[in-house]
Amino acid sequence: MDQPGVLDAIHTCRALRRLKPDPVPDEILVQILDAAIRAPSASNTQNWAFVVIKEPGQRRKIAEIYRKAFDLMSAMYRDRQPAPHQTLSAYNRMMGAAEHLANHLDEVPVIIVAGLMTPAASFAPPARDTARVAAARPRISGASIYPAVQNILLACRAFGLGSVLTTIHAYYDEEVRAALNLPQEFTTYAMLPVGYPAEGSRHGPVKRRALNEVVCLDRWGNHWPAR
Repeated sequence: MDQPGVLDAIHTCRALRRLKPDPVPDEILVQILDAAIRAPSASNTQNWAFVVIKEPGQRRKIAEIYRKAFDLMSAMYRDRQPAPHQTLSAYNRMMGAAEHLANHLDEVPVIIVAGLMTPAASFAPPARDTARVAAARPRISGASIYPAVQNILLACRAFGLGSVLTTIHAYYDEEVRAALNLPQEFTTYAMLPVGYPAEGSRHGPVKRRALNEVVCLDRWGNHWPAR
């Protein structure tokens, strides 16, 4: 198959939530996972870890947990309005696709859980900086796994597969951990369903806000020139 170039993949890698139950060949999965581990990680620790869920019984367990998480999210977002750049119809389509995924996750052929193995700290900050380091750690730690997750999404795009970055499983993290027999030092960061796009679901140009709306030059408020 003709695979897209890097920039084309970036510009057309949509979040796809309607996926076929057709199996994904292991040889393709190997290349997707190999792409994941080509990402950078903090201090080159390479402490990422992945659980690839293919067995139907395991997929059903995870899907049941995910459905509960989606119901919780739906209750919290009941009165949420579309973002300023979204139309109501676009927002409703997105939420409809999200509900479809929650109702059919057990049919998706592959689910990848991405996380980090977090060993005991090998060093301690000076006492005066303990609070500062603790406050920064949650933001810093994601830098070692989310680049790998993005590589998975782009590799899926290259092979004509669909996927989406989901995180709501974290609402029921203990149940996920029990279902997958995860060790204590494994922290989950993302769950990615992987499958071939269903009819009517396809990759294509990704619409985003203009650069001058989100980029400033040298200081806040000095917007990037419009083009």
